[in-house]
Amino acid sequence: MPESTSLRDRYLALIDKIVEITLKGQIRSKEQVYQMLVQDISTGTGEIFERCFGERLDAAENQVRNEKDEIKQAKANRTLRALKTIQGEWERWQKDNRVDRAIASSIQQIVTAESNARLLALLQVIDPNKEHPLTLAQLQQLAKSLHQQMLQTANPETEQDLQQITAGIAKGLESWQRLEPELVGWIYQPQQLGFAGSPEQNGPWAFWAKKVNSPFPQALLNTIAVGESVVQFAAQQSNLDLGILVEVAIILQCLQRALATWFDKQVYDSKVSTKASISTYITFAVIWSQLASGFNNSTKSGEQLANACFQVTLQILRAFSQREYFPLYGGIFASFDGKALRHTLDYLDEPLRRVEGTQAKARILTLLGYSMQAAGAYERSILLHKQALEIARTEGDKACEVANLNHISRNYVAQKNYQEAINYSQRALIMARQAGERQGEANALANLGYSEVFQARQLEEVEPEVYESAIGYLEQGLLLSEKLGDRQSQAFCSSSLGIAKIALENAEAAIEYLLKGWQAAQFSGDLYLQGLNLAYLAQAYYRINSLEKAIFAGSLGMYTLEQIGAMEWRQSAGLLTILRGQMGAESFKQSLAKSRANIIPAIGVDGYDYIPELLEKYQQSI
Repeated sequence: MPESTSLRDRYLALIDKIVEITLKGQIRSKEQVYQMLVQDISTGTGEIFERCFGERLDAAENQVRNEKDEIKQAKANRTLRALKTIQGEWERWQKDNRVDRAIASSIQQIVTAESNARLLALLQVIDPNKEHPLTLAQLQQLAKSLHQQMLQTANPETEQDLQQITAGIAKGLESWQRLEPELVGWIYQPQQLGFAGSPEQNGPWAFWAKKVNSPFPQALLNTIAVGESVVQFAAQQSNLDLGILVEVAIILQCLQRALATWFDKQVYDSKVSTKASISTYITFAVIWSQLASGFNNSTKSGEQLANACFQVTLQILRAFSQREYFPLYGGIFASFDGKALRHTLDYLDEPLRRVEGTQAKARILTLLGYSMQAAGAYERSILLHKQALEIARTEGDKACEVANLNHISRNYVAQKNYQEAINYSQRALIMARQAGERQGEANALANLGYSEVFQARQLEEVEPEVYESAIGYLEQGLLLSEKLGDRQSQAFCSSSLGIAKIALENAEAAIEYLLKGWQAAQFSGDLYLQGLNLAYLAQAYYRINSLEKAIFAGSLGMYTLEQIGAMEWRQSAGLLTILRGQMGAESFKQSLAKSRANIIPAIGVDGYDYIPELLEKYQQSI
């Protein structure tokens, strides 16, 4: 007799027995019912019991509804009450046994998967986005149960896979036990509050590498620490078994989740903690994408390893997209420093191709689209934002929908297609007000005013009313963003006002707004807006003949924008080249040196020394 049939008969008999002794008055408390369920229901067979109970409950309810005989109906009512008691205790049993059921289900999922998909199955099981993600203790319990399965299997391939997986879990948990007490120890070293520390500064990666004994994770952390290519590192690996990647997955996931949680709790400085949290999510997502790219070209099992790495990347991005500080109006530049930025877009683009339209995908595409705009890839940016717009509309994510309308508008401004920019900003403004999306409204007002200023200039409008109306939109947007305490939108609105004032030949007013915009952008951590404010600030200082300040702002803006791959770095380089020509090379050099003490805290000595090289790079390109 099949096991499910045997269990069905057994569970029907159990339900009937409980009802019978309840009607006889032999059950004096609900606890007795619960204990009978605990003794007789096996873990992993809840669905069978659920179906059996449903049959008895439906039959009792039908009898109560249809029975005409009063005596029989009274008995049916007592039976129904007894079944309701069982139902309540069954729900309690389910809650108490959720973990056991989850682990049993997880084991089934892993064991029954094809060998080349078993690693992927494990990573789905430990996905932190689940409603009830496994704790570390439960992960240890999962490993023990998998070990028991390994001892019972007759399939050599399955046995080998399970052996590697259980060993990987054990090593990963062991490494995390050594890392956890020192999770944020690196932060208290000099100049350490980000992921871009130089090897000389003994940044987080080198710090963590010293705490890990296993060769592969240690080598990976050291590779990141010294700034070498993770892609090349992964591509050079051979004969990498599943256990090693399981171990790395546990170490990196524990680091990422614990760091994000720690930063989220640091209320002493919201600027630092928010930027660090954002950086944590994107940094670890990029590392996994880089590993995937490298494994794709490595061993014969490379495709399997790559797919697993992309799976982890998506898990991180999905979790990030749900955070309240997810930057719908920011880019990856809020999180990174250094030249690695230029490759980040490619690494994050690939895993997103593997997932269907979801709210998470719409939000990550929004992030990438903004970053593409900053890099000057306007058509690609518009394409990403339109794709995100469609998904957000389907998913009912109004905030994301408004954000993408705003970003598309800004891209059209960059392309000098001001009428299209106005059209999209008007749509964003209407939708934001309808949905109560105040941040979206502030950005839409800024887009609308900015677009109208430049359209009027393009059409050579001379009526002051045209400009007054446009400036009014910009001022409304700034006022609203200040009320919201939204530094990202403040930076954007102030920047837009400053640029508009430059266009209207009012340099003094432009400086006031651009300084506010720069300060707000520093607070929000958006490097693109920082660089953009500085670039236009240099122009404004130049127009009032404040040359040393123009050199300071232009140099810092040029470096910041070039580091993130934004094309606007050439704008500052062009202005600085003109200044050097007007002042003479030696005088320019002396003026730059006077700003050295203010530049170095922002970009370091290496950044300061790179400024003359950037000017030479610009001159050679023209």
